[in-house]
Amino acid sequence: MTVAVLTYNGRELVATVLDSLALQTYGDLRTVVVDNGSTDGTAELIAERWPQTTVVMAPENVGVTAGLNRCLEAGAGSEFVLVLNDDVELDPRCIEELVADMRAHPTVAAVQAKLLDFTRRDLLDGTGDSYSWAGLAHRRGQGEQDRGQYDDRADVFGVCGAAAMYRGSAVAAVGEFDAQLQAYCEDTDWSFRARLVGYGCRFVPGARVYHIGSAALGPRVSDFSLYQNWRNQIWVVAKNYPRGALLRHGPDLLMGAAATLYVAVRHRRLGLWLRAWRDALAGMPEMLAKRSQVHRHGRSPQLDGVIESGLAKLRWWLLGAGRSTAPAAGSPLSRRAADRPGASAGSRPSPPNPG
Repeated sequence: MTVAVLTYNGRELVATVLDSLALQTYGDLRTVVVDNGSTDGTAELIAERWPQTTVVMAPENVGVTAGLNRCLEAGAGSEFVLVLNDDVELDPRCIEELVADMRAHPTVAAVQAKLLDFTRRDLLDGTGDSYSWAGLAHRRGQGEQDRGQYDDRADVFGVCGAAAMYRGSAVAAVGEFDAQLQAYCEDTDWSFRARLVGYGCRFVPGARVYHIGSAALGPRVSDFSLYQNWRNQIWVVAKNYPRGALLRHGPDLLMGAAATLYVAVRHRRLGLWLRAWRDALAGMPEMLAKRSQVHRHGRSPQLDGVIESGLAKLRWWLLGAGRSTAPAAGSPLSRRAADRPGASAGSRPSPPNPG
């Protein structure tokens, strides 16, 4: 199998992830680092300290989603591809646990490790992604104390890009991440497309990953992240919702739009919200063309079991669940992991709750 690590100016971070890969109990690994245009000598450091690791260099920072696609490409031909952030540490049994679950469930496209805060290791950073018919996604358990409440293996809507293993045959069937989404929601979109062709996604609690750019960072949201989320949420709906679901869940979608509008007004970002909608509509012809490909087989799988009602999601959102209970992390590594524009999916902060 292939392990692909996406990095951007991660010289201060890669030692942690690469050293933890060397300690894995599952030994049949090929490790590739996809360097997203680093200028800090990351590639040179890897060549010196981990010469057995392959480095795939991008001439410039191509962005998160395009970088993730290079990770998938690096694993072409492999039975499984584990895609990792550069700011994670894997428990020694992590890969063994993920591979065992994939082999036990041949209709699963991807599996998610249990994400925990790197410093406060009793603080959850995610246990798989959930999604609602309101068009909103979040990481299950993010910011909660780990009391064993997520210690059962579970079918989940999707996986988070910080540490997820993909089945090679599923990638061939589903396709790569949608680079038009650029930086947010690409994992939600991929998981939705996997569901539409009959695959599932699972959470594997025995596979533990400690994440530096994690829940302990607290709410750190930029205009860029808000814009990308608001625009891309619209595109995910337009591209993936079956026609019947669009009709049945119109009220849920209105609730979701109202919730994001409330956030925009409360945080004085109404102009940004309107720009996200303007640009989403401008890009709709391309998304609708992709929709015709996504739904070309005419399948209508049962999705209600893995997608929540909009009302349930809105209640979770309004109550502030999932917001970090920890103070913002102050270590240089934590700040660096969160702030790099080419860092991969799990390092990116989520949009704020309305409160």
